[in-house]
Amino acid sequence: MYLEEIIAAHRTGALGDTRSLSALIDQAKRAGETRGFVDRLRSDTHTGLAVIAEIKRKSPSKGDLNPHLDPVRLAKTYESAGASCMSVLTDHQFFGGSVDDLQAARAATQLPVLRKDFTVSLQDVCDARLMGADCVLLIVAALSLGELRDMHTLATEIGLDVLVETHDEAEIEQALEVDARMIGVNQRDLKTFEVDHQRAVRVAPLIPEGVLKVAESGVRHEHDAAHLRAAGYDAILVGETLVVAGDPASTLASLRIR
Repeated sequence: MYLEEIIAAHRTGALGDTRSLSALIDQAKRAGETRGFVDRLRSDTHTGLAVIAEIKRKSPSKGDLNPHLDPVRLAKTYESAGASCMSVLTDHQFFGGSVDDLQAARAATQLPVLRKDFTVSLQDVCDARLMGADCVLLIVAALSLGELRDMHTLATEIGLDVLVETHDEAEIEQALEVDARMIGVNQRDLKTFEVDHQRAVRVAPLIPEGVLKVAESGVRHEHDAAHLRAAGYDAILVGETLVVAGDPASTLASLRIR
């Protein structure tokens, strides 16, 4: 029930958002230049498996992971260890994150940043751009096809890259219907939060050449990373393994499979 509970909470919040969408779009279009999340991954994947390193304080299934982490210090560690991009949780209720975490981490590095949150409205898409994110997450399982299409279109219009997150074959089809340039396969079932370490490998052939392939969740060590690289993935998104590691720099470096 994790996904349903989280999405319900975010949709309730969105219902109370009375801000003018047109005004937010105008502000977003005037925001500063983004850092090119997709471009950075495309460049780095030529020399190895690109790593999107995540700043994550806790999770609904495991509780506290690293609740007192310093986003600035961790961001700098990720950059120096060879991360291509960062992902920062901004959901507070379920993951202990914040917009402040994202802004502090981005200001401390030159890495492109994904706003990792549960995007349920067009206002949310604008907010990602306005807070300084370079990429927004759209979870197919949380949205109707119409919502997915509208949010993907708006994100592109205001200069954001989009990570379209899928879990199975049907969701990959929906991602392709909205012309996703980057598709993530989350190996964690967002209803049970159990991880299937073979999920990404099974569905990889369904993602066409030219679309960036990102494997999310369940990457524990370099053997997992090598398995995903061999399956054709351009990048991995790694959170828990890094935030609980005694030496996140060496752990991250070991995942950049050549």
